Amino acid sequence: HARRALQRPEADPLMKILQAALVAAALSAAAVPASAQDSSVRAISQHLSAEQAAALSKQVERDLAAKGARVAMVFRAGRMRDQLPEGIAYTHGAFWVYRDIKTADGGTIKGYAVYNLYAGNGTDWSKIESRLVQDFPLDFTRGSTVDDMAVIIPSPEMQRRILAVIDSPTYQKVHNPAYSLVANPWARKYQNCNNFMLNVIGAAIWQTDDPQRITANLKAHYEPTVVKTNAVVRLFGPIADQRLRTDDQDGTVRTATYESMAEFMRENNLLQEAYVFNFQR
Repeated sequence: HARRALQRPEADPLMKILQAALVAAALSAAAVPASAQDSSVRAISQHLSAEQAAALSKQVERDLAAKGARVAMVFRAGRMRDQLPEGIAYTHGAFWVYRDIKTADGGTIKGYAVYNLYAGNGTDWSKIESRLVQDFPLDFTRGSTVDDMAVIIPSPEMQRRILAVIDSPTYQKVHNPAYSLVANPWARKYQNCNNFMLNVIGAAIWQTDDPQRITANLKAHYEPTVVKTNAVVRLFGPIADQRLRTDDQDGTVRTATYESMAEFMRENNLLQEAYVFNFQR
């Protein structure tokens, strides 16, 4: 892509168009329960029972272990597929890291810990603020509305570098708590879960903790997913609120997704494998 001048109009015409369309969509669509807001803290879907979610989490863990993955990027769909824009199959992603995990009795066990960026749900904290939360595979799979998840296993060298970032102050430094559902990875103003993972990857690739340098390099080398305006309305219309902030966009809505991140890593030889994992019921 060609470089674009970093100029913004004083007003945000895209936001005005979206706001009008979202109001109409919200009036005509059924409200989505807060628990279904996929990248929000404590997201739980009704698609899987607790027992099924536990079985799915164990299946994914065993699959990753069989492939020798110490670090993987796993993605779930927090909305049904017919509610997602064309070309986007998953909505929330996180790092799964195989390591020693402390138990309640003070011991340790080997297993996968999950490193997320979660938006607030309006109760635990503000909806337009994100926090970095470490939880576990069952917490992750309980938010899925479908029977499949996507997986990116980075190359062994990238796994080593990503883990080094996660275990360093850089992990917090590349986090931007200002949250938007469709944060633009070519800008630094807002961040969502996938955008945050992309920044961690950038820190690992370019061996830097400078967020501005990472953003500049992503703009030069990473091609985000483009979401059509009508698809944004269809996806977020029922939950129109302050989380849909687009003043970091330039008229085209760009965001980070499993699809575009997998392609970026494949093109740059940073990938061991990318695939879809299907729940065996």
